[in-house]
Amino acid sequence: MAAHGARLLLLLFCSVLETLSWQTVRNSTQPPPVVIWHGMGDSCCKGRTLHFIKLVKEAIPGIYVLSLQIGNSIKEDIKNSYFMNVNDQVELVCNILSKDRKLKNGYNAMGFSQGGQFIRAVAQRCPSPPMINLITFGSQHQVYGLPRCPGETSQFCDWIRKLLNVGAYRNSIQKHLVQAEYWHDPLNEELYRSKSVFLADINQERGINESYKENLKLNKFVMIKFLKDSMVDPIDSEWFGFYKAGQAKDTYTLQESALYQEDRLGLKAMDKLNKLEFLSVDGDHLEFSQEWFITHIVPYLN
Repeated sequence: MAAHGARLLLLLFCSVLETLSWQTVRNSTQPPPVVIWHGMGDSCCKGRTLHFIKLVKEAIPGIYVLSLQIGNSIKEDIKNSYFMNVNDQVELVCNILSKDRKLKNGYNAMGFSQGGQFIRAVAQRCPSPPMINLITFGSQHQVYGLPRCPGETSQFCDWIRKLLNVGAYRNSIQKHLVQAEYWHDPLNEELYRSKSVFLADINQERGINESYKENLKLNKFVMIKFLKDSMVDPIDSEWFGFYKAGQAKDTYTLQESALYQEDRLGLKAMDKLNKLEFLSVDGDHLEFSQEWFITHIVPYLN
């Protein structure tokens, strides 16, 4: 009887090991989760963002997708894309990601429009859980101008333009108006560097935070520029280019910038390791086909 019991225990032990081994193999073949941060006037869970979520899930069945909601409702999420301090938003997202057990082994990130520079700030400030690949779609890594806004929220834009014209770098506006916080005025560089509460910090334009460079050591940083973009000014900012100081006509590329040449963010080092990818779409802001997405983006998500 004792021998029979021992054999049963051995068989049970082997069965458990086999199950655990299969589970490990299954988990190792699963693609990393995807975290999405939507753009201005959008929300986590409707309209354009819902379309992007569907693209990912259809292309990679079974993948876990977390679309960030900034606030307690969709309405609040939309409102916060205009009026919640970006630094507070980034801190909130870092807290959300740190508590999500499905992300503990790493995740890929997709940022749409202004959500791209916001989730880049997450990578720079909050290395746990680790970001693997970062993909930014039409994101203003620095911007000057606000040509138009999504349809139903266009009334906000008229008011935002007025506030920016009054004084983008006034303390009260910098603290509470999202678009002012990543406003880079090439006609007044000194004022921008001294007063910008968000963009000048994450672009290392007031000093070097070594942790930002260390934390941004991604596997791939993919930047997508929309060649007919009527939303972003200048379009080159979607690849980290910008206007030359003192005017708003001629631009420089990332490689010509002090950010790159002094390697303030580690982008030069990443470029030498072929970790920067510059993609383009011949369309307007965030306009791309499912076929283009499957061909050019899905490989970075598997």
